[in-house]
Amino acid sequence: MLVKTRGIVLNFIKFRETSIIARVYTEQLGLQSYIVNSVRKKGPGARIALFQPLTLLDMVVYTSPKGGLTRISEYKCSYPFTNIPFNTFKSSIALFLSEMLSHTILEEEENLPLFNFLYESVIYFDQQEQGFGNFHLFFLLRLSHYLGFGPTSGADITSQVAFSAGTATQSRGSVLHFQMFEAYFDALLQSSEDVFMNSKIRKELLLILIRYYQLHVEKLGEIKSLQVLSEVLSD
Repeated sequence: MLVKTRGIVLNFIKFRETSIIARVYTEQLGLQSYIVNSVRKKGPGARIALFQPLTLLDMVVYTSPKGGLTRISEYKCSYPFTNIPFNTFKSSIALFLSEMLSHTILEEEENLPLFNFLYESVIYFDQQEQGFGNFHLFFLLRLSHYLGFGPTSGADITSQVAFSAGTATQSRGSVLHFQMFEAYFDALLQSSEDVFMNSKIRKELLLILIRYYQLHVEKLGEIKSLQVLSEVLSD
């Protein structure tokens, strides 16, 4: 059966000589994996750019009652980026967020509130001309609510992370260390994306937030794109 749906590209792996297997979060079907043929071939027919992180697509896809890998019948870009691919800071954030989404969104079923949040957030991020340095922090905090473990305050985040450290003595020290970041999380949770902070604080908040996710998402593991993003954040 064919289904028409919008999709958000999360990532892809190479498949055979010119094809890929793309993981796409779709509006109608949740997370899906598709074999896409001949997108890596050389020449004007190559369409690999349409499967870069967070690309927004209009698609007609095949479905199977057995699940598993299927194929895309038709696809086109639904919103051409004007900024993300051409801005090193933004493209690094997009790569990082796509990896986080790949680890945290696993349901193969429709979730319209989550899809609409992701779709609209990507467009908003692309259109931001300035003041987007905290976008990834703001995005992850909002995403956590859609995933079912959203914090109500900065103390929710820092206390959980601190007490995951180990012994009681270590935890007390961690609490004192993390308390200085609670106000930043509180401001971000209150929809204040433009909270002023330097790069050092921004990196520390991100590490705390990733640890918070690791406490709630089984087998989240290492985020490989974090090193690249950290280097960009330091500039």
